[in-house]
Amino acid sequence: MKTTATAKQDMQGDVATGRDTRTAVLDRSIRTNVPLRKTFVQANRGSVSRHGPLKDFVTGRDLRGLRAYLIIVAACSNGDNGWSTTHDSAVWSRLMDIHETAVSQSARTGAWRALRRLEERNLIECSRSGTKITVTLLREDGTGKPYDRPVGDREENLFLRIPNTFWAQGRDEKLSLPGLALFLVVAREKHWVALPAERAPEWYGWSPDTHERGLKQLVDLGFVLKRAIKKKAPFAPLGYTIAHEYRRALITMPRKSKPKKKSAPSTTA
Repeated sequence: MKTTATAKQDMQGDVATGRDTRTAVLDRSIRTNVPLRKTFVQANRGSVSRHGPLKDFVTGRDLRGLRAYLIIVAACSNGDNGWSTTHDSAVWSRLMDIHETAVSQSARTGAWRALRRLEERNLIECSRSGTKITVTLLREDGTGKPYDRPVGDREENLFLRIPNTFWAQGRDEKLSLPGLALFLVVAREKHWVALPAERAPEWYGWSPDTHERGLKQLVDLGFVLKRAIKKKAPFAPLGYTIAHEYRRALITMPRKSKPKKKSAPSTTA
C-alpha cells in the first residue's frame, strides 16, 4: 500500500509543466520550425528608424512578454484557426511559466496582463470569455496590420526560423532577456555576421553593454559560434585589427521539414 507521501509524489509527476505545455503547442502546429518576420528584430533599410518591436521588450525589461510572444507566434502562425488560438487563462500562465511563482488566480491575472502588453504593442489582439482567452496574431512589425504568413517574396516578408527544439529542449528557459534578444539578432542572418556593439543603439535600440552581454551568454551556452577575423588597417600599429563574427550553432539552426506521410493506397475494387 502506498504511503501518502508517495501518492503525493505520483500526483505531482502527472502535472504538466510549462515546457510540456509549450511542447504540446508545437506538436499541434505540425511544423519543424516557427517563422518570424525579420522586421520584428530590425526595420528594413531606408526606414526612419532601424529599430524593430524587439527594442521595446529589451528596454522595457519584459522577458516574460518576449517569451510569451514567441510561443504565441508558434501557436498561431500555422493558420489552422485563422491565426488565432484559445486556451484557459491557467494554460496561458503555464505557457509563460507564471504558475511557478504565483498562486492560481494571480497566475491567471499575470498571464492576462502579459497578453495585454503585447496587444498595446500592436502585435496581437486578445479577448476574454469566462476563463478562456483568445489571442490573434497581428503583423510582426508592430503596425497593427492583419497577420499573414511570411513567404519571403519581398523584403517585408523575409523571415527567420526558430526550430521547435528551441522550446522542446528548454533552450528558451536558459536565456536572459539580452541573450534571447541577441539570439533573434543572430538568427536573422544566414551566414557569419559582424555585430559591433557600438552600432547596437542605432541598429536595434539597446545599449552596447546589453548587446555584449547577450552575445557572451549565447557563446557560453554554445547556442552561437564566434570567430575572430583579421582586417587590414593601414593606420593601426600592427597594420591590422581583429574583429569578431557570429553565427548560429548547429543545435539552434532550423531543422529540415519532415516529409509528409504518403496515404495508403485504396483497396477498394
